[in-house]
Amino acid sequence: QVQLVESGGGLVQVGGSLRLSCSASGRTLSRFAMGWFRQAPGKEREFIAAISGSGSSTSYGDSVKGRFTISRDNAKNTVYLQMNSLKPEDTAVYYCAQDRTAYIMKAYDYWGQGTQVTVSE
Repeated sequence: QVQLVESGGGLVQVGGSLRLSCSASGRTLSRFAMGWFRQAPGKEREFIAAISGSGSSTSYGDSVKGRFTISRDNAKNTVYLQMNSLKPEDTAVYYCAQDRTAYIMKAYDYWGQGTQVTVSE
């Protein structure tokens, strides 16, 4: 059974940084690409970033390019999202998800429960 658990969310001031973690269990992590998404109240879920199973390929949403970095440590079964230069509009619940293959297909079958990130003025 695949389980994804996000952590690292919290309250941060504008311009600050946070690092989210997604701990995965149930399947060999390196066999699957992973993604991060977010959803703010009243808004649709937004793609943030994705990383291939090996970590050699990444993809980012336009709203976070240059500020957020996705990475992974397959030995620790963990995927990270480093968020810098945070803005109030980054406030949302952040979710990690597991893709169907090691390549970035953006076809996610498993999701975590989410972690709240709040950016204050």
